[in-house]
Amino acid sequence: MTSGPLLAGSSDHADVVIVGAGIVGLAHAVEAVRHGCSVVVIERDDRAVGASVRNFGHGCFTAQSGRALGYAMAARPVWVRLAKEAGFWLRESGTVVVARADDERAVLEEFRESRGDQVELLDRADVEARMPIGADVVGGAWLPQDIRVDPREAARMIAAWLLTQGVRFQWATTALGIEAGLVRTSRGEVSADHVIVAVGHDVDRYFPGLAEEAGVVRCALQMLRVEGPHNRVIDPAVLSGFSLLRYSGFEACPSLQAVRERLGVDHPDLVAAGLNLMFTQRPDGDLTIGDTHTYGRTLDPFDYEALDDAILGQIASLLGYARLTVRERWRGVYASSPDREFLVETPEPGVRVVSVTSGIGMTTALGLAQDVVEGMLA
Repeated sequence: MTSGPLLAGSSDHADVVIVGAGIVGLAHAVEAVRHGCSVVVIERDDRAVGASVRNFGHGCFTAQSGRALGYAMAARPVWVRLAKEAGFWLRESGTVVVARADDERAVLEEFRESRGDQVELLDRADVEARMPIGADVVGGAWLPQDIRVDPREAARMIAAWLLTQGVRFQWATTALGIEAGLVRTSRGEVSADHVIVAVGHDVDRYFPGLAEEAGVVRCALQMLRVEGPHNRVIDPAVLSGFSLLRYSGFEACPSLQAVRERLGVDHPDLVAAGLNLMFTQRPDGDLTIGDTHTYGRTLDPFDYEALDDAILGQIASLLGYARLTVRERWRGVYASSPDREFLVETPEPGVRVVSVTSGIGMTTALGLAQDVVEGMLA
């Protein structure tokens, strides 16, 4: 997938120039094309290799709240449409939230009361019909609106589809400076009526004052790919009791505090590590599992084997297996802010800085982009 790079010293023009070809940047390209705009996308690497390919591929729509829920539900039909048009793998498989204690089941019952038919309660047998389970599983819930994609192919194939829609990509091209109506790159200048900066946690490389004011830091995740269990298909994404502490949709459930206190006593190290114990199954049958969360403006480059061991042990217990075979390990990194889920700012006329600062870019970007582009072109 290529698009001719600019030669050094040359210039180009488009209605919209987007810096960053991760899922947030691609979402804005999709939306700009829908509005009839000419688009140039500038990406420093040969392809997307950041958070957009290092995640679970989980459209976790139902567990959001507020603005994030609105963006998530707006994104869902776009994901389904793009999968058909761009030809990438997508499963409308929903999510199973596994309860391994009565307080976790109580949270899910309260969540069902608040969300109606977006949530279906499951007993132990219902969960077991959908996935292998350990002895401590007491029930769960199914969130039928959620989807799964293979993140290793989705961004690549969306970019390939955008090429067919006339979008020009400048791969292996670094944005050196961004100002109103102009992006200076390592291959020349690109002028534009509108500039969208979608560089995730690297927003501080271009607009450090804005990033500091918004409290944007980097969040590092330890994740693994393990051999799938005995060739069994596990169609839905799978969340756990630890996940209840990570998604805003559960925050209004009165029983959540009991879960937080119990896990804090039973697993203080894992709660401190921000564990979101979950997994998704890849098309080849392997499982993507994780993940822990470490925050900082500058992150140490070292991962902790003890955290990987804890993730492996917890997932094995959840599935009722003695051990799991690791195929790959990696670190994900995304932008995070303690005060907001989304950063959308206009540091200069005609320049929008857009970042999902809460780890839900795959879930919300295609909805967020609708809002940003419509406001930009109004």
